[in-house]
Amino acid sequence: MTYHTPVLLHHCIEGLHLKPDGTYVDVTFGGGGHSRAILEKLGPNGKLYAFDQDPDAAANVPDDPRFTLIQQNFRFMKNFLRMYGAIPVDGILADLGVSSYQFDTPGKGFSIRFDAPLDMRMNPNSGSSAADILMNYSEEELRRMFKEYGELIEAGKLARHFTNARADRKPDTTAKLLDLIRPFMKRGQEHQFAARVFQAFRIEVNDEIGALKDFLKQSLEVLKPNGRLVVMSYHSLEDRLVKNFIRNGKFEGEAEKDFFGNVKVPLKAINRKPIRPDENELIENNRSRSAILRIAERTDI
Repeated sequence: MTYHTPVLLHHCIEGLHLKPDGTYVDVTFGGGGHSRAILEKLGPNGKLYAFDQDPDAAANVPDDPRFTLIQQNFRFMKNFLRMYGAIPVDGILADLGVSSYQFDTPGKGFSIRFDAPLDMRMNPNSGSSAADILMNYSEEELRRMFKEYGELIEAGKLARHFTNARADRKPDTTAKLLDLIRPFMKRGQEHQFAARVFQAFRIEVNDEIGALKDFLKQSLEVLKPNGRLVVMSYHSLEDRLVKNFIRNGKFEGEAEKDFFGNVKVPLKAINRKPIRPDENELIENNRSRSAILRIAERTDI
């Protein structure tokens, strides 16, 4: 099984504006496709540090002295790069979301296609599983999760249904979760609805939005002036944060201004419009269909 086909590979590598002797970070190593493409462009003095919290990713590490895998969540990027003496860096790449391998491995519980333990943890050794959240969250907490991370208009009814149903049965597998939400599925939209419910659980389990915010803020402290930030997201929740951060240097509100009213932003967008897969890539890799790529450069302010 292919671990993960790197999406928008050419655009990502081009966006990093690689220098042969530069230092780069791939914060979502996964199958190593993007990392290997970066290493091909680096000279003997170049360095690449990669992050991945999934223990299975270690099997894909290239035998290359220029490469270092850090088996941690990328929300700890700054601390570990400092430990390795790797700050500042010339470029950072993030390919957000779940890899094909994680979706296609039944035991991880990410996919609606397999009956598996209701886990969804990217790092199976830490945090609460999706089953823990389903059984222990209050109705209000579940409603917030479905509304914010699943963007479901049925969030309130769904949360109430869950809290009532779990008293009689313990929904600890993906099949049992699907059975619970079946009454809410509209004919012809079953897959889309289930995918949004699973997305809400996955984002909550892994605190993906919190981790993304931590990572983006740290990127400003890690990047050199004129260093590149390349971020690929797969749904509007992620892309909205990335877009606002590049535009304003914050996740909400307007950009800060100096005493004279000049806008002060720490990043400059390289591509004004997001880059999306072309028809050929969609044919070769259908999972790339929702990819949105944004590229920015650290300003010297």
